[in-house]
Amino acid sequence: MIRFEDVSVTYEGAAGPAVQGVDFEVPEGELVLLVGPSGTGKSTVLNSVSGLVPHFTGGTLRGRVTVAGRDTRSHRPRELADVVGTVGQDPLAHFVTDTVEDELAYGMESLGIAPAVMRRRVEETLDLLGLAELRDRAIATLSGGQRQRVAIGSVLTPHPAVLVLDEPTSALDPAAAEEVLAVLQRLVHDLGTTVLLAEHRLERVVQYADRVVLLPGDGAAPVCGTPAEVMAVSPVCPPVVELGRLAGWSPLPMTVRDARRRATATGLRERLAGRVPEQRPATGPAAPLAEVRSLGVRRGRVDALRGVDLTVAAGETVALMGRNGAGKSTLLGALVGLVEPGSGTVRVGGAVPHRTRPRDLVRLVGLVPQEPRDLLYADTVGAECAAADRDAGAAAGTCRGLVSELLPGVADGTHPRDLSEGQRLALALAVVLTARPPLLLLDEPTRGLDYAAKARLVGVLRGLAADGHAIVLATHDVELAAELAHRVVLLAEGEVIADGPTDDIVVSSPSFAPQVTKILAPERWLTVAQVREALA
Repeated sequence: MIRFEDVSVTYEGAAGPAVQGVDFEVPEGELVLLVGPSGTGKSTVLNSVSGLVPHFTGGTLRGRVTVAGRDTRSHRPRELADVVGTVGQDPLAHFVTDTVEDELAYGMESLGIAPAVMRRRVEETLDLLGLAELRDRAIATLSGGQRQRVAIGSVLTPHPAVLVLDEPTSALDPAAAEEVLAVLQRLVHDLGTTVLLAEHRLERVVQYADRVVLLPGDGAAPVCGTPAEVMAVSPVCPPVVELGRLAGWSPLPMTVRDARRRATATGLRERLAGRVPEQRPATGPAAPLAEVRSLGVRRGRVDALRGVDLTVAAGETVALMGRNGAGKSTLLGALVGLVEPGSGTVRVGGAVPHRTRPRDLVRLVGLVPQEPRDLLYADTVGAECAAADRDAGAAAGTCRGLVSELLPGVADGTHPRDLSEGQRLALALAVVLTARPPLLLLDEPTRGLDYAAKARLVGVLRGLAADGHAIVLATHDVELAAELAHRVVLLAEGEVIADGPTDDIVVSSPSFAPQVTKILAPERWLTVAQVREALA
């Protein structure tokens, strides 16, 4: 169905090709997973299937890409739209209409599908993706995860033969991600749809893939094979595979179920019996940096937050978790002054955020939003760093040093729009950290980050917490919460439903438990690093 024949893509002004030597085939009715470190060209490969590369992005494409027999060099994206449905990393760039139902119908209208068929398919898609309650909502009022589901739904309604998805679960809560992946499974197995997707959260998707294609980067040719074959050599792998490597299991497990059986059969559980995972040092009785009392926020007809209480102390890392639309981003917005409380109070460092001048507030609290481009306005990475130093009153080179730590190898002359989604997020984080605010807020900070980049981020945030900074992050990444958070606060329908130490909350939650916890339950292990330290 999709054929790459010795494909390389070089963008104008680039020192070398974004990808080269890409040569593989995706048969009809298979789900193929594209993996690799950030910046190795996964989005370029995906966009070449829909014809966006090179017709929209520019650059030079060598070799040949064919989809259902159509050569993408001679067929523009509009001439492939009846065959290929594409969702990129940024759902906002995907939308054309204002409401959910109109967006689901738009692609079918463009293809001239009969109104009666359109109505039926819209209803089916609303049910498939759990969007029925949102059908009349304005897209601008949706959470990031809800927008992601709408974007996926809008390409499902025309029933394309090929689906191309870039980070389809990155902004979804665990339950919503399972729903989307279950839909993709049904399309592949029942309807013969061909799916090519790139995803950094491999713990969610690797077990569903028929085959995996690894883009190693540095000019190396892609590696193709079964999930177990590729994961054995991949520099990026989910915790279940990392635990398998640590324990010396062969073949490597791809699912929690297989790993649980292997942990029992190989004696790993016995070796860990009686040992207690090393706990993160609890924060001392530090003065609270942020206090939220009985906070209520109403957005249109929706109570986004109701009676929320939260205290965050210096040196503490708190993970806000919960399903899409639970109010996590709204709470962060209230802490940074972007959202005015309808009731209750919010104080940060003694100040009321929404009544504090931005130039004063930036020295108290910093927010890295879900959409990093909201913070980036310069033409180059170097100019962005210089502006951040000036705005924060920091020594020259401060921001550049943070960028080098988070994004090794990115040149000063690179335009932010030429970075991958994860790289842009790391740049935005460096810009915010330049002012070294006592309270740091992050909204989905690992979206688009591979495991190595996530490990670097964890190292930076742990260092900040050790220096006395308070960190609040809204995340669906259960592995990040397990690695980093002292506390987890669960939100549902705008209310706090649980607040406690990370292991207390996630061990008892089927949805928010990390893979290692599920494998070694009922013991309270959270990460592979804890297991490695215990075995050592």
